[in-house]
Amino acid sequence: MSTATRGTGVAEHAERLWDAVTTGDEHAAGDIVVRALGDGTDPESVLLDVIAAVQRRVGREWAANRLTVAQEHAATAINDRVIATFGYLVSRPEPHLGRITVACVDGEWHAMPARLLAEVLRLRGFGVDYLGAQVPAPHLVAHLHRTGPDAVALSGSLATRLPTAHATITACQAAATPVIAGGAAFGPEGRYARLLGAEAWAPDARAAADRLAEPLPRPHSAHRLHGASQPLDVLPHLADQEYTLVTRGSGRLVKTVLAGLEERIPAIRAYTDLQRQYTAEDLAHIVEYLATALYVGDGELFTGFLSWTAGILTARGVPTASLGAALELLEAELRDFPRATGLLRIARTHLAEPAAGSERPA
Repeated sequence: MSTATRGTGVAEHAERLWDAVTTGDEHAAGDIVVRALGDGTDPESVLLDVIAAVQRRVGREWAANRLTVAQEHAATAINDRVIATFGYLVSRPEPHLGRITVACVDGEWHAMPARLLAEVLRLRGFGVDYLGAQVPAPHLVAHLHRTGPDAVALSGSLATRLPTAHATITACQAAATPVIAGGAAFGPEGRYARLLGAEAWAPDARAAADRLAEPLPRPHSAHRLHGASQPLDVLPHLADQEYTLVTRGSGRLVKTVLAGLEERIPAIRAYTDLQRQYTAEDLAHIVEYLATALYVGDGELFTGFLSWTAGILTARGVPTASLGAALELLEAELRDFPRATGLLRIARTHLAEPAAGSERPA
């Protein structure tokens, strides 16, 4: 089969799978995958160029408000079950390339990327322990001591889990197990994977499998950051304690900003209890992303999240004026925190610029 013909076939299978998952037809979705494999499409391509491509489209369409939350959940569940049966449809080689533990950061519920990686690794000939979503670091380390894998593949989509990812990477390395990180949480070109000391980073499942074909370097007994004398789990900018103090005060910040918004924006005073709850949740996300940006020392993480949030609100016909007001109120509350107020000022300027795309933020 020529490359052009194969590419056309993959696109057609992806379009059919899209139709199936968005109409909730699980049986049709399974049939499409069986047909794709029967047509000679490479199993790895079915996973990554059909199923994963459809899943990314689901995320984009939800963000653009062209799919409901229920439709997004149903489509994801169908894709997940299709992947679960994938191993029964293809023959996989006996494991001969080492043993890899695949896990999501604790608090990370987007398990699809990790599951896809686990299947790709099995197709390549790795032994795989797939631990799924939200794996607490102590349980992961206990698993490493029990099984002795060659590496941990750590997946994260939510940037707010980066502090937890840092602790997990450090714990794995203390157990003498190297870590390859992947997923949107680790930033453009894996900038946060490097910052947090992972031995490797990969932008996608294919690249991760390629990188793992060669052994990762074993962690040194005394972990060092960028070759300096500084311990891996200490980032110098955290010495100001802004991350810690903002995190500890997040509940108070949310209540204070919500009260301030009610004073500034009359419409908010008439909100129902459910609307107030949603607004409080949105404010909590803003504070959490601000804290995470303080942790990694990168304002782009915060501005990227706000641009994404503004796009989500706009797609749903919700005025975004309250975002700027919320940032002003936060800045007033955090006036004694120079790094935080600097990020908030930059973010308010950024919000005034043309909106970015609606991809889920790192």
